[in-house]
Amino acid sequence: MWRLPGRAALRRVGSVVERCSRAEAATDETVRAMERAVVRCVPSEPKLSLSFALADGSHKNMQRDQSEPLGRALSRIATNALKGHAKAAAAKKNRKNRAHASGGGAACAAAGPEPAAAACEPVVKLYYREEAVAEDVLNVDAWQDGAVLQIGDVKYKVERNPPAFTELQLPRYIMAGFPVCPKLSLEFGDSASSVFRWYKEVRPGAAEPGDSGLAASSHSLPSSAWTETGVDERVYTPCNADIGLRLKLRCTPGNGQRFGPSRELESVCPVEAGPGTCTFDHRHLYTKKVTEDSFIRTVSYNILADTYAQTEFSRTVLYPYCAPYALELDYRQNLIQKELTGYNADLICLQEVDRAVFSDSLVPALEAFGLEGVFRIKQHEGLATFYRKSKFTLLSQHDISFQEALESDPLHKELLEKLSLNPLAQEKVLQRSSVLQISVLQSTKDSSKKICVANTHLYWHPKGLVSQVYNQNYLRSYGRRISSSRPAFTTERIQGQAGQLSETCLQIKSKKDWRCGLRGTVSACCWLRPIETNKIVFSYALLG
Repeated sequence: MWRLPGRAALRRVGSVVERCSRAEAATDETVRAMERAVVRCVPSEPKLSLSFALADGSHKNMQRDQSEPLGRALSRIATNALKGHAKAAAAKKNRKNRAHASGGGAACAAAGPEPAAAACEPVVKLYYREEAVAEDVLNVDAWQDGAVLQIGDVKYKVERNPPAFTELQLPRYIMAGFPVCPKLSLEFGDSASSVFRWYKEVRPGAAEPGDSGLAASSHSLPSSAWTETGVDERVYTPCNADIGLRLKLRCTPGNGQRFGPSRELESVCPVEAGPGTCTFDHRHLYTKKVTEDSFIRTVSYNILADTYAQTEFSRTVLYPYCAPYALELDYRQNLIQKELTGYNADLICLQEVDRAVFSDSLVPALEAFGLEGVFRIKQHEGLATFYRKSKFTLLSQHDISFQEALESDPLHKELLEKLSLNPLAQEKVLQRSSVLQISVLQSTKDSSKKICVANTHLYWHPKGLVSQVYNQNYLRSYGRRISSSRPAFTTERIQGQAGQLSETCLQIKSKKDWRCGLRGTVSACCWLRPIETNKIVFSYALLG
């Protein structure tokens, strides 16, 4: 007959459970204390990579075929470990010889030479769930997440495809008062789940937190000393107190479930003084927050390509009032980033965008503020359209060359026939490199709401009436095509001239966030309006 266990039996069970709990806790602590062996294994690639640090301090990065038997990989690891041990022993011997040569040689001779220890390959094994993995198992199946690699007396926890940074870079030019946005790319992770921590240099002679003033004055801190800024976000905005100091960023990639190996990078140059109050600062007072879901804020801006800013004509004729440093790309990028991010826009259409500026400057800066972008190159520069990821998803993207479309698309047959009546005008038009960047977006809140954003940069000249008429007809033709394919679409346009946008040309009824500039012109156009179903928005600047 079954009976309830007595008190003594319960005490024994409790003691066993307690011992098991302690053993499990010790095991977890041991696993946490293990070194890492990071394995990157992607099905589409023939090789896997294995990274780990040996006991001698050297770091190994190995590339092995996924279809290779495990035994060959373990044998190679053993050979590398033996070589590392030999190098460490040789370095140690050289240090001793230098020490003996500086005064301890006699004592060493009296003691006699040390016996040389015979080096042998360490035992290298791979375990999974506390069982050794057979050496004939293929690498692709052997290196599992949670396995344990043993090299001699050292054990490594195998992490297969942990979150990792494939690219991490700080901008070269950093100014006080302007956001610093690192350029980064992740694999098996996302920036939202990653951890960022910013540091700045400690000024020579300054006291670290917790040090007394007497201690600080009695010794100087090394130039590599760092102190935390207190900012644990992806973007850091240096203050005036940071001027003259370099910055350091420690990043730990994550994916919401685990973290990968951390990386650190330091700025090349120290923080420099900013220009003070900028013309766009007062406009930012009207755009402090992102709009509600039922509204969109649109910005269009010609940001002046570096290839046009660095010519002699630009320096002496177009912008003679600008100091040389103000036309430098590194300096202007800081201003462009701060201005664009301060508008908290949902749609941003940019013209004259250098390819490197898009990938190295605009994407890191605007991505950190929730925007994603697409790019279309022309010749030396191109177009970029950014949209807020929390409000829109990109359904499709269409890049159209005006010259190619005019010659091959039946849509423009009538326009081409009219141009052919004037060969000189036709030649001028076909020489233009204008392109049209079309992005079809869908609301993340209501899939029935879509918006088509058309971004372009058109040729303009005071005497180029034919080109202006052609540009207008070209855009209208595509507007009619989109409207006919999606009958519910209606067209709106945002027009600018010579890098500035004229509010008098806008043909939409909406609320202006701000207005500034001379004679009704503004350096960038910012509009706030309700989201409507199936809307086409044309944004274009005229190139003088």
